[in-house]
Amino acid sequence: MSLQEELVARGLVENTSAPLETILGVRRTVYLGVDPSADSMQAGNLVVVLLMKRLAEAGHNIVLLVGGGTGMIGDPRESGERALSDTKTVENNKKAIRAQMQQIIGKKVTLVDNADWLLKVKLVDFLRDIGKHFSVNELVKRDIIRRRLETPDESISYTEFAYSLLQGYDYLVLNKERGVDLQIGASDQWTNILSGVDLIRRKEGKEAFALTCPLVTDANGKKFGKSEGNAIWLNPEKTSPFEFYQFWLNQPDEMVEKYLKMYTFIPLEHIEEILAMHRSNPGAREAQETLARSVTELVHGPGATATAAAASSALFGKDGLSLLPREARTMLLSEAPSLPVLLSDVKKGLTIIDILATSPLASSKSDARRLVEAKGISLNGVQVSTLEQTLSPEDFTGDLALLKKGKREVLVLVLK
Repeated sequence: MSLQEELVARGLVENTSAPLETILGVRRTVYLGVDPSADSMQAGNLVVVLLMKRLAEAGHNIVLLVGGGTGMIGDPRESGERALSDTKTVENNKKAIRAQMQQIIGKKVTLVDNADWLLKVKLVDFLRDIGKHFSVNELVKRDIIRRRLETPDESISYTEFAYSLLQGYDYLVLNKERGVDLQIGASDQWTNILSGVDLIRRKEGKEAFALTCPLVTDANGKKFGKSEGNAIWLNPEKTSPFEFYQFWLNQPDEMVEKYLKMYTFIPLEHIEEILAMHRSNPGAREAQETLARSVTELVHGPGATATAAAASSALFGKDGLSLLPREARTMLLSEAPSLPVLLSDVKKGLTIIDILATSPLASSKSDARRLVEAKGISLNGVQVSTLEQTLSPEDFTGDLALLKKGKREVLVLVLK
């Protein structure tokens, strides 16, 4: 299977400015731009970064642009003006994002910052040399700009309106100075990318290309991102490796095939085998576990992934706490709700009802009794069957025991 065929089969191609065979049939110098609007990328950005990684592994030259200049403006949003970031914030965000992209792609990457040329541009020269190639009639037809103009009580400043010109100019500069002839991005950047394609043709008389991948959506059809409130960050301080792993592990069956193809480098024939096994036994959630391990390893590395997987298995798997490594124990206690339990109270006959009543799992003793009677509580994977059941020191593995309400609500008991 050729690279072009694989990208299509993985659902990674949305728009192209020419036949895909023409675009990728020769070695290109490809660029991807990311504005430092936050100090981390998130899962929505990750697909296009992994597309860049695929192109790099196929032998294309790659240039990663972090928009220190455009990041001070920001591209137009669906609603409302962006808050402008100060220079220090942009600089901090820029460093963080460059480090993330370099870590994920892992190969030799040329890193550039458009502040190096945009902050030197003279306004009148820019309007004469660049602005004259853009039609206001065409710009106002672009989806986001048009919606902003047509929505009552909305408007758009010239700052955001001019963003497309700056992105087009970036492509022109990189084409002239570094031979960049392909820009990639998510499909919401399609018209901005075409601005650069058209500008290069008009200014240089040369052909340049554009390729976008689809915007990734969750099971509810919402795109991943800050504006939707469902961002899954790549920065472990904003979304921990455990939370990141859990996000992929908890994907519904209808999304897992799409995400395995888009977010992992597992060969397509192997993905089909995984999905066939999953269909034969959906309850084992083997496809989700493969997805979680693969994506977490790409972002956080094998060590953090193994620890997150072990902590997750302890909380929600068959083995419980019996095979918990030390690092996973530390992660589990930092991620899951816990409750200290005194050994002296256990020896006096502390009941499950007493524990539930003082925990987040139940609101009162009567609620705790109702949960036990409804067979909704388990201790170390075994259903609590009587209201009088007590804890014993033997219920603890080391100093930990696991109390669970239903399948997903857990409480780690820590023996003191």
